[in-house]
Amino acid sequence: MLNEKERGQLKEVLEVEQARLLRNAQDGLAFSMNRERNIGRDSIDESMEEEIFSTELRLRDREKFLLNKIKGALDRLTEGTIDECESCAEKIGFKRLLARPVTTLCIECKEEAEKLEKAEDSQGRQGGLGIREDLDEPVAGGATEE
Repeated sequence: MLNEKERGQLKEVLEVEQARLLRNAQDGLAFSMNRERNIGRDSIDESMEEEIFSTELRLRDREKFLLNKIKGALDRLTEGTIDECESCAEKIGFKRLLARPVTTLCIECKEEAEKLEKAEDSQGRQGGLGIREDLDEPVAGGATEE
């Protein structure tokens, strides 16, 4: 259970990050609204500008996702559940929360999730959709005959 000082620290970290992301969103909106389209420029300049714009949009999309995670963390902080692992219901350490305040998993569950993700990634690189013989179901990672 977090004490009042720890909850205050987490709230401050989350609110500072939220404010930074909102400022970035405003800057991104201004960037896209004030974008000039110069006619007569060469194709290299035009494609470079498009690439920069595309990168900017991807970055803003990631920040929007992070804003939603921050909102969820603030909600969990208000509810008093920010330090509970959503997988095993064990306590998440304050140091972990301070380092990654939007986390919902304790370190053990996160490590296990990463191992599973790594295994799924390596299976995915071996092939497309396959048939698991013992279940006769499609699974990622094998080859199929169609």
